[in-house]
Amino acid sequence: MYKIAVLGDYDSIYGFAALGLDTFPVTETVESAKTLHRLAAGEYAVIYITEELAARIQSEIEKYKDRMLPAIIQIPGSFGNTGKGVEGVKKSVEQAVGSDILFSGDR
Repeated sequence: MYKIAVLGDYDSIYGFAALGLDTFPVTETVESAKTLHRLAAGEYAVIYITEELAARIQSEIEKYKDRMLPAIIQIPGSFGNTGKGVEGVKKSVEQAVGSDILFSGDR
């Protein structure tokens, strides 16, 4: 059975443990990349990662872009929302459906 992990700074992710998700508080960039690879190689189908941390290890996240699992999804952290998470989900949906579902132009 697959699991869900949350990766980021402690203050941003500790609440997810109450939902039953596995949390992995990390602060160092090298440690973060190693943890991501360990989780991706294990039994985690979904890895939520804070936007701030994802920005620091983007090249490592890119290695999983074309794989079915794990799905790596950016979430806002305690430092605020940069919009990268929503942008990533939007791109994935556009790729899956073939069009921009949030298009607001004249029809």
